[in-house]
Amino acid sequence: MKLFGVIGISPTIDIKLREKLSIVEKRIPQKLEMLKEFCDEVVILSTCNRTEVYFYNKNHNLDEMFKVLGWQDYKDNLIYLRDYDAIKHIFKVVCGFDSLIIGEEQILGQVKRAYEIAKENKTCKRNLSRLFLRAISCGKDFRRRTKLYMYPVSSASIVANEVKNRGIKKVLILGFGEIGFLTFKYLLSKDIEKIIVAVRDKSKVTNMEKKAVFIEFKDWRSYVEDVECIISATSAPHPVIKKEDINKEMLIFDLAVPRDVEEDLKLKDGIVVYDIDDISKMNENNVNLRYKIMQRYSFIIDKYIEEFLRWEKISEIIPLIERVQGVSYKNYKVRLDKFIKKHRNKDIDFEMAEFLFKSVSDYFAHRIIKALKEEYLEGRGDECIRIIEKIIKE
Repeated sequence: MKLFGVIGISPTIDIKLREKLSIVEKRIPQKLEMLKEFCDEVVILSTCNRTEVYFYNKNHNLDEMFKVLGWQDYKDNLIYLRDYDAIKHIFKVVCGFDSLIIGEEQILGQVKRAYEIAKENKTCKRNLSRLFLRAISCGKDFRRRTKLYMYPVSSASIVANEVKNRGIKKVLILGFGEIGFLTFKYLLSKDIEKIIVAVRDKSKVTNMEKKAVFIEFKDWRSYVEDVECIISATSAPHPVIKKEDINKEMLIFDLAVPRDVEEDLKLKDGIVVYDIDDISKMNENNVNLRYKIMQRYSFIIDKYIEEFLRWEKISEIIPLIERVQGVSYKNYKVRLDKFIKKHRNKDIDFEMAEFLFKSVSDYFAHRIIKALKEEYLEGRGDECIRIIEKIIKE
């Protein structure tokens, strides 16, 4: 029975197509609500490199889901995975195996945020909650044991290193979200004279360093003449840097998807633009080191997947487990009531009696459930279920 699934656009697909299928965060709740019509549970993961929809349902309608997402004309470019493949995919994603920049750090927080949004909108329940929570735990464990932070390869760290290596001293950052802030932090550690940061609300930030200057986003064009490089990482659904905005030699790093830089700007003399795909090809030495380390520790992912699959398998017999617990509780109450009635006038500690009746009943229920789980996981569940059904039959 096919229940878990994922559809989405791969990070390896050209950025021109990825940006068409991306979903900005403020629109995710609406899409989740619409997808609830076709899925019992659904989570949308949308980052600068990927857009994926994870769902749990017996009878889903892919065509209707594509219409809701506006993806009906791009079916040939989408990934579609079911059950084990879908489960394995989220674990590999959260550990950075499926990222454009191998092992990048941001994906763990992005997966967590996707899960939180789905929970807030009540589209992530028992099954996807378990899957995402185990995947997030796996991602944390994987990074802790691989120590990938020793070989930084995030888009933000790569850009900061490029700025340093090119001897650039004055930089303008557009956007102060997760990527913009991370880039800012990396630049602070470099030999940069001035970092100008354009933010939507200047009152919400304070100057953290002497070389940092925060300005209102609407005023960023007034500072172009003062810098040698622009790093753009906004969440705007359209280009924010137009051809007419830059009239001098400029190095621009566009970390956004959809892209922040208008395509025609690349045609102007003296303008060099690197988008997220170009940036991902830089810093190959650290990438190769990371990949070797990640491969060595891939057994961690296998362990977490196996644990999840065991949980999923056991969940098939939860109704029977609950019946065993119910019969156990009922029997202890019946026998306790009979005991109390028979010895009502005697000097007996009935609280202790209740504790003993319940503990004995719980003990045997626990033994039955433990045996049931073990037999079921070993493929001998049918006969075990038949015997237990006979035992608890009223």
